[in-house]
Amino acid sequence: MKLTKLIVTTALTLFIGSVGLAQDGPLTGPLLEDEEAFLLTVYLKHDQTMNISEINEIAARNRLSEIFPPEGVEIVGHYVFMGIGQVIILRVPPNRLRMVNLALEQGAWGAYQTEFYVTYDLAAARIYQEESGQ
Repeated sequence: MKLTKLIVTTALTLFIGSVGLAQDGPLTGPLLEDEEAFLLTVYLKHDQTMNISEINEIAARNRLSEIFPPEGVEIVGHYVFMGIGQVIILRVPPNRLRMVNLALEQGAWGAYQTEFYVTYDLAAARIYQEESGQ
């Protein structure tokens, strides 16, 4: 597990560093399209001591699909990383962050290990940089 996290972290660091968006001065331009919400990446890691039927049974018993995502929170993307788990990208109004946390604590814990990362769309920053000549 630690090796997987190290590999993913290293790959992301190398990728982000190679994009060429680093600036010496202050950041300019919008990194978030919507000032009313932010993106949150939720990582649901499979507990590999259980098979998928056992994981799904726990998630169903915890009513994960009923309580997640909470009202007012939009799923922007939902991906499966085979052999690792699921990655869900949410658009979250700041006043709903606590509800996201509670829904995952109540619905996902026991079935998955959870991690959270505040996220922004680097493609939007790249487009802004190209259009503004920065």
